[in-house]
Amino acid sequence: MKLRRTLAVAHKETLHLLRDPRSLIMGLAIPMLMLFLFGYALNLDIEKVQLAVWDRSDTVASRDFVASFASSRYFQLVERASSYGEIERAIDSRRAIIALVVPEGFSRTLEGRGRADVQAILDGSDANTATLVLAYAEAVARTFSTEIMVQRLHRAGRSPTPPPVDLRPRVWFNTDLVSRYYIFPGLIAVIMMVIAALLTSLTVAREWETGTMEQLIATPLTGGEIVAGKLLPYFMIGIIDLVLCVLVGYFAFGVPFRGNLVLLFALSLVFLVGALALGILISILVKSQLLASQFALVTTMLPAFLLSGFMFPIDNMPQVIQIATNVVTARHFVHILRGIYLKDAGMGELAPQVLVLALFGVAVLTLAVKKFRKKID
Repeated sequence: MKLRRTLAVAHKETLHLLRDPRSLIMGLAIPMLMLFLFGYALNLDIEKVQLAVWDRSDTVASRDFVASFASSRYFQLVERASSYGEIERAIDSRRAIIALVVPEGFSRTLEGRGRADVQAILDGSDANTATLVLAYAEAVARTFSTEIMVQRLHRAGRSPTPPPVDLRPRVWFNTDLVSRYYIFPGLIAVIMMVIAALLTSLTVAREWETGTMEQLIATPLTGGEIVAGKLLPYFMIGIIDLVLCVLVGYFAFGVPFRGNLVLLFALSLVFLVGALALGILISILVKSQLLASQFALVTTMLPAFLLSGFMFPIDNMPQVIQIATNVVTARHFVHILRGIYLKDAGMGELAPQVLVLALFGVAVLTLAVKKFRKKID
């Protein structure tokens, strides 16, 4: 492989990119659009849950109980009902996610040192949201109950007894438990995987469709030089996309970066080689721009979204699917990005994932060179 001839192919491909604004939009504008769209739209933090209340007691104690929910950052009181029918309509119309029904004897039960039962009705159509909302409601109710117990002890002239077990949580890496900090690094991996494979999936197929492949075949260029030359311009676009993603994450979304920036870029380049090589392999095998782009989307976007751990925890998947995710390079890159972004992980912790990405890149690139044959079928 001669560098001069490889650079000549890269120059030719660069000129095509500059003359084709659609390719530049696909390579630069679409990643930024996806980044902002998903960055703002994907938020697993649940706050200001719509709350409906039917306060059948309507006493100072019941109003204090309702106020403990309304003053919490997790709930927003949107409706005061006067019957189960109103609660049902509020939940059916999604005006409320949870409804509280405070019984008539709520205040008397508390004054008599009994236990008052409060009914919580949740919309369970979204099971994950309902689970979190229920946990929030139990936490608020538990805090209110603790305050009542403390008041009872003070009135009896006794001091509160400390609990037998005092759990003191300390959160590492993402102290405020902001879901965006966890989602954003994975979003970079998904965007780079999809865009890189999609761009290069059109390169060789375009040569066949426009009739310029015969000219390349007539040159002394080797298959390796053609493949490498066609990858270089998109490799540079991938680097630009990565820089933009990091800058947008830090300045637009406030995602903290705790790791080594040089290590991040070095390992991202390893992943980028594999993603670009996969796209050009698809282009070599399919020889049609339409089919190549569709095949690239199916083989990159679906696995990157579903099987990379970007959105859905891999540990919750069936065992067979968990094993299958090991061949999805986006899974390993997501692990690398989150490790560097949130944990300041080094090569010692990331070595297994880096090895997988390196082997994948070498294997796919080698296969692409072997499958590229300088002859007209």
